[in-house]
Amino acid sequence: MSLSVLICDDSALARKQVKKSLPENWDIELRLASNGLEAINMMREQIADVLFLDLTMPELDGISVLELLKVKKLAEHVVVISADIQPEMQKRVTELGALAFIQKPVNPQKLNQILKEYGLL
Repeated sequence: MSLSVLICDDSALARKQVKKSLPENWDIELRLASNGLEAINMMREQIADVLFLDLTMPELDGISVLELLKVKKLAEHVVVISADIQPEMQKRVTELGALAFIQKPVNPQKLNQILKEYGLL
C-alpha cells in the first residue's frame, strides 16, 4: 500500500532536491506544495501520511502549518527540513509534533534513517 507524501517548500530547487533524496523503491503517491497555505489546502482533501515541511515560506510559514496540523490532525508524520538550525527552533518544531528536523540541503542517508526509525520505509 502506497503512502501519501507531500513536500512543502517555496523553493522549486529545494522541492526537487528533497524528491531526489527519497528512497527509489519507496511506494508513495507524491504531491508538491509551494507554500504552507497550499499544503494545508491539499491536506484537507487528502491527509498526508508524511509531510516534509520547510519553515520559511510566504503565505503561511512552517510553524503556522505545524500549529494548524496539531489542531486539525491533517498529517501523520512531519519532518521539518530547514536551513534554520537554531536549537530553539528545533525544540519548537518538536513541541509542535514534528518527528525530526533535517538541515538543508537534505542528506539522503539521514532521511532514510528517519524513515526507517519511524517505520515508514
